[in-house]
Amino acid sequence: MSKISVEDLLEVTLEKDDDFLKIKETLTRIGVSSKAENKLWQSCHILHKKGKYYIVHFKELFLLDGLSSTLDENDIGRRNAIAKLLEEWGLLKIVDEKKAEEIIAGINQIKIIPFKEKTNWQLIPKYHIGKRN
Repeated sequence: MSKISVEDLLEVTLEKDDDFLKIKETLTRIGVSSKAENKLWQSCHILHKKGKYYIVHFKELFLLDGLSSTLDENDIGRRNAIAKLLEEWGLLKIVDEKKAEEIIAGINQIKIIPFKEKTNWQLIPKYHIGKRN
């Protein structure tokens, strides 16, 4: 995939104003982990653009920046599964449920670090919103 637009992203609405920061922090603890070490690579971010919110896979952010990316169905499935979890936890509402259900990764593909265990892990984002990669 070489190009992406905002219409391709998974739009969400927040339940409460302070949920943005809760979601942002929670997403730092959800991703793909190392089998050998306590390292977790963050899969998704929350993006606020033109008054709307989106849950985006970091590879989607690369594409939005015009960079090359290997975004595939598995990445979209992981993004959708993470968004569904956030919705189950009452942090957001997915605007287009059909888009979120087209492809969903199994929960076994996602590692969730409990907040109280956060200090035992190295949490690694692959993208920094607001910084040039």
